[in-house]
Parts: sequence; structure tokens; C-alpha cells
Amino acid sequence: MAFAPLGRVLLSDSLDPCCPRLLQAGGILAVEKPSLSREQLLAEIQHYDGLIVRSATKVTSDVIQAAEKLQVIGRAGTGVDNVDVEAATRKGILVMNTPTGNSLSAAELTCGMILSLARQIPQAAASMKEGKWDRKKFMGMELHGKTLGILGLGRIGREVATRMQAFGMKTIGYDPITTPKDSAAFGVQQLPLEQIWPLCDFITVHTPLLPSTTGLLNDSTFAKCRQGVQVVNCARGGIVDEGALLRALQSGQCGGAGLDVFTEEPPRDSALVNHPNVISCPHLGASTREAQSRCGKEIALQFVDLAQGKALAGAVNGQALSHALAPQSKPWIALAKALGTLLQKVASPVKGSVQISTLGTPLQKAESYLAAAVATGLLEGQKDVNLVNGLLLAQEAGLKVTATHSEAVPEPDSSDTLLQVAVLGTPYKLVGSLQGSIPVLQELNGATFQQPVPLTGHLLLYRATAASASTLPTVIGLLRKAQARLQSYHSSGAVGGEEWSVVGMSATIQLLSEVKQHVTEAFQLTL
Repeated sequence: MAFAPLGRVLLSDSLDPCCPRLLQAGGILAVEKPSLSREQLLAEIQHYDGLIVRSATKVTSDVIQAAEKLQVIGRAGTGVDNVDVEAATRKGILVMNTPTGNSLSAAELTCGMILSLARQIPQAAASMKEGKWDRKKFMGMELHGKTLGILGLGRIGREVATRMQAFGMKTIGYDPITTPKDSAAFGVQQLPLEQIWPLCDFITVHTPLLPSTTGLLNDSTFAKCRQGVQVVNCARGGIVDEGALLRALQSGQCGGAGLDVFTEEPPRDSALVNHPNVISCPHLGASTREAQSRCGKEIALQFVDLAQGKALAGAVNGQALSHALAPQSKPWIALAKALGTLLQKVASPVKGSVQISTLGTPLQKAESYLAAAVATGLLEGQKDVNLVNGLLLAQEAGLKVTATHSEAVPEPDSSDTLLQVAVLGTPYKLVGSLQGSIPVLQELNGATFQQPVPLTGHLLLYRATAASASTLPTVIGLLRKAQARLQSYHSSGAVGGEEWSVVGMSATIQLLSEVKQHVTEAFQLTL
């Protein structure tokens, strides 16, 4: 299942030549237009299905709103600070990055900063260029035996840890996601933040910029640190409070800082950059030939794989899409969406809380992406609804979609793995499963079908009195009148004296009102 035809992709920043070359080889027209002004970008973006940027292009909400055809935004790098992910999600636009592309380069720069701070290498080099020979002025320290605090133990944090351990540094750290067992495997002892501050000779940060990490190092935390602590930030400007850092440097509480990133780039206030104990670079974390080649290659291949329906890597939003492309979960996504679409017809309008229940080991941990698929089906017919924004738009429409999982053993004669979708407090309930890879309906509002109903193609569903023998011939006659062929027929057991029938048709019909004259309820849909 291809995500969408990606005919034209705009490269609005300078990328490695391998990026457009790989896109072209994958059947995608790559158009390189770096250094566009905001007004030029707003006019240009309307013509493209995809956009690839580095950090220079700011993909703001107005750019996203102007992009009528845009389906995917790719960031050739790790952070997505320059992309309005919320606005993209709302419009159903997938955002992806290359999480591994510049990890080594950023880690190596961090290690270089630590070494430079320890031995004052940049300051000594500058002094030499001034014709001086100040050996006593640049007394440094050994890293052996010193403690390095690493805040953020993802790809870059762990690469820094293993490299600095080679210098004999003790590595401690904190990460709310990485488990202490996992971090111990690469030599980092995890501690609560409050315990980390007073133990560190050096602190380096490797977290995303979030409300919870903004100003992580501030006046309060600097006060808890050892006198003369050295700080490195090669992650994102704003994680270290720059005003607090300058005050700590001036008081001697902070002995030095290595900064590759700033809250404002380039920084307008030069006081921090000009401090003698600060080593600064103009955001060079990913500025290596290897990182740029790797990021360009990775984002291009991710676009090609996505367009060809092979895989989805680096998704920042719309993680359900990655499951929609995986062979083992793709049929379940199709079933969930079909049940959502069917529920929209049966219970129209759907209101309140929709409960999704999964049963069986294959659906363990599937609740999140199946909930997104059901929500997409519930909103079928609305513009720009897909797996990226289905849950968000359902919530805004007043629908609360929740999911639970059970490993309970089913009845001996039932399917091992089931998906149930119900509107809480109502009789509306659908139960489905798979036959091979085909989504099938097993139960509708308490009525169980004698044979599972394939949820594919054009379907006519109607409810009629179980004792009526003339309903099916009448429906067949109306199909013939509409020049549609009967392709399949399924009926349920009776509930309350009525039964459900599902007719597979060669095409939808315009005579639904005539069908309704002979039954209690009828509707049609295409899946």
C-alpha cells in the first residue's frame, strides 16, 4: 500500500547531491530551489507533494496551509524545531526525520567540546596566533577520573558516553525513556536529576527542546552543581538558560561552557559568546561531509520507500502509518478502518465514546494504531482525514476513541483474534477478524453472521423481518434494474425477529430509496 503518489518533491535547502539523485532513481521528480524567501516558498509549495528541508527553511503553519497537495515533510537531520508538527498533523501531513543521520557527528563534536574545555585548546591556539607564549595561563585538567553527567541517553548521548569512557571518565545520566538497565549496558548509571547536579565535573545535554527541557540548566540547578562545573550544549538552544549560564560563568560557579547552539541563531547578544571561558561554534553539530551525505541518503530512501509502500522510518507524527505498511499489521489496519466506516453508517451520527477492544496475542500493543484507523473510518468523507490526523480530528468532532486489549481465551468455535468496535451506552457494536488477509465482519449489533462477511468492494446492508421470504428476490430485482450484479450474499441470525443481510454488488446503486421501501433499514458503502 503506497502512502500516496509523490510526483514532485521540493528540496528547499542545500542537500547532498545523493539526495536528489536517489529520489529521481526512485521515480520521484526532485526540484532543488534552496534559499527561497518566505513569500517565494508560500507560492512555490503549492505545486509539490513532498518537501525536504534541513534547518534553514522554516516550515510554519502558513506554509503548511498554502501547501494544497503536500503529503509529507522530510527533515534531513534529527530535530524538527523548524517544522510546525502540530499544524502538519492537523492537515494530515506526515513529518519524518533522519534520527540516526547526524548522531556520530554531533557526538564527536560534543567530545571535542569536552576536550577543548578541559585543556582550553581554542584559547591557547588564539593566544599563539597573537604571538604569545603563555604556558602558565592555560593550565588544564585531565579527564581521567572526572564525572560526566549526560542528560538524554538516546543515540547521541550513548555515543558520547562510550567515547568519554575511553578517557577514563565516570558517566552518570538521566533519561525519562531509556531504562536504567538499558543505560547500564553502555556504562551509564542513571540517577534522579537532583542527585546528578552535585556529582558532575562536566554536564552535557542531549534532549529535544520541549517545555519540560527548556531551561533545564538554570539559576537553581547551577546553584546545586559543583563549583567550576563545565557545561556543553550541542543539542538545542534553550535547554541551557543562557542568562543563568552567563551569571554562573561570571560568578565562577560554572568554569566553562562549550556551545554549538543558541536560543536565537545567530545570537544577537554577544556577551555569552565573548566570555573568555566559552567555546562556541555556529551550529556545526551535523556539519560534516559524512553526516550530510548520510542524512541526504536516508531521507531520500525514506521518501522512496514510503511512495512505494515498502516501509516507513523516522516518522515524527502518524506512527500508525508505519503499521499500515507492515505486512503483519496492514490487514488489521484495513479491518479497523472498515469497521469505523461501517459504524459511521450503522450508528449515524456516531456520538460520545467509541470503545475499541482487541482480543488475542497478535493484537497485543496494537491498540494505538488500530484506534487511529477506526477514527479515520469514522470520519470517512471528510477532507484530508488519514492515519496521521484521524484521532485528533475525531477528538475535535466530540468523539472519545479509546482502546483496550485482552488475552482472554475465546470460545472454542470462535476466532482466536478479534477486533470489536462499539459505541458505549448504545446497542451499536461490530466484531471483525481476518480470513487470511481479508477483513471480515462477524457480528453486527448482536447479530452473528452464519459466514463471515468480506469487508471489500461495494456492499449493500439491510435489516428486515426474518420471516420475510420476498426481501432478497426484491433486492436482486432492484440490482438488475440498476444494472448492478449480485456478487455475494450473507445473512445473520435473527435478533428481535429481524436479521441483517449483506449483498456484495458490482457497483453502488442509485435505487437505495426503493430498497428502503421493503426493509426496516438499509445503507450501502464501498470499502
